[in-house]
Amino acid sequence: MRILITRPEPDALKLKGLVEQRGHEAVVEPLVSVSFDDAEPIDLDGITSLIATSRNGLMALRQADLLDQARHLTVFAVGKATAEEARRMGFKRIVKGPGTASALAPLIASMVDPAEEVLLHLAGETLAVDITRELEQQGFRALKSSVYRMVAAEQLSQATRDQLSDGDIEAVLLMSAETAVIWVRLVQRHRLQASVREVVHLCLSDGVAARLKPLGELAIDVSAALTMEEVLALIDITAAKVDL
Repeated sequence: MRILITRPEPDALKLKGLVEQRGHEAVVEPLVSVSFDDAEPIDLDGITSLIATSRNGLMALRQADLLDQARHLTVFAVGKATAEEARRMGFKRIVKGPGTASALAPLIASMVDPAEEVLLHLAGETLAVDITRELEQQGFRALKSSVYRMVAAEQLSQATRDQLSDGDIEAVLLMSAETAVIWVRLVQRHRLQASVREVVHLCLSDGVAARLKPLGELAIDVSAALTMEEVLALIDITAAKVDL
């Protein structure tokens, strides 16, 4: 099965390797890119713990040349991938969350004393969940800095458009609601609606799948859980069905 991978770099190439190890073909077409330009300054003075709901937030510390200064802090990481990135960056005190920002706030509240903690969320420009506001409502001192933003692709590459039109791409992997919205917009822009009806849309969650409604009736498969292991399992299951 040939799969279109829409994740930003460097995640896209890493995922491409994992997919090809399982015997599938992969085409990389990032629909978003990460920008650290015009980010808010990161002030670590008085901060006791960091909140990272994305690896990009941690990478912003390196961009701002603050990684050495930050490594002694506790990192509350949204999930496994972000926790692993914190470990690679040299953090020693890492708390791995359950995988979603909405579930991270209760975990933090259950583990630390509001009187002793000052938390800083290394956030993106656009937030699905305002974790600092949730913590403030529980008496915590929680600050937020918008340290990166996601920039949407303006068009699909000609090579990808040709492969979609020719039926050479059998599945597209969508790992976020934002990416799904961009996918819909670009499919409509390039008038590929008929072509993508023959493509299986592999979605990380039902929330991601819901963003595809403007494209009408599609073949959609949803991951059983918000983990890379389940996403890869979904690819294998879908490929087996496609090959029948």
